[in-house]
Amino acid sequence: MKEEAVITSSMPIAKQRWFNAELLLKQIIASLKSFAWMLTGFAILLASWGLVSGLSEGALPGPVATLKVLWTLVSNPFYDNGPNDKGIGIQLASSLVRVFVGFGLGSLVAIPAGVLIGASETCKKLFYPLVQLLRPVSPLAWFPIGLAVFKHAGEATIFVIFITSLWPTLINTAFGVASVPDDHRNVARAFAFSKTKYLTKILIPFSLPHILTGLRLSIGVAWLVIVAGEMLSGGIGIGFFVWDSWNALSLERVMSAILLIGIVGLLLDRGFDLIAKRFSYA
Repeated sequence: MKEEAVITSSMPIAKQRWFNAELLLKQIIASLKSFAWMLTGFAILLASWGLVSGLSEGALPGPVATLKVLWTLVSNPFYDNGPNDKGIGIQLASSLVRVFVGFGLGSLVAIPAGVLIGASETCKKLFYPLVQLLRPVSPLAWFPIGLAVFKHAGEATIFVIFITSLWPTLINTAFGVASVPDDHRNVARAFAFSKTKYLTKILIPFSLPHILTGLRLSIGVAWLVIVAGEMLSGGIGIGFFVWDSWNALSLERVMSAILLIGIVGLLLDRGFDLIAKRFSYA
């Protein structure tokens, strides 16, 4: 009887382990399928690229030639042979520093401004039309303004990133704050929450997913803008590297830089997406 009881009590545990193993197997299969689809997409891209290169009669470098140059660039990314001859790693690092400085300054302005616009109907009527007026302005149009104010191309580039990357965060923050349900506000009134407690316990937790979505969009805009800004400012950075490679008539280096810009942009987007998925308001 004792032995039978032990066997019976162990059955649910064994069953649970079986279901966990089955779930793990399903996750592995799903990941493999996703990876296979991704590889198929890249194969289609490479085939299309090779076809266009063939039709252009070599004017556009093909995948093989470009990947050889790309391997040369990434095999020694941090060499420094002077102002106009630096490794691709140094160029990317310089661009990323500018991006995060401009993006950080923009976020420091965008989040409080978004909270203010979302929480106050008066501020929304007063400032939201200005947001809609300035938001569509091309990043390149801001560069002469930054150059006139700061007298330095590097700081002008950071200004361009700042002014163009703050809008997605501001708009999403304002939307999140304005979406706080009336029930939450009524509870805060019923318990006589102070403004600080309402801000930290209700408004910010509820708005946080929207704020993070805005930050994710803003970092994408910042990385998009940096290439154009550095083409104008020169000096050092991935945008300057693209322009310098074009002047040297090396389209293989230009295409390699495009691939690296895409990879870094994808990593930034995935990083912010993972952070956003960890926060939700329950």
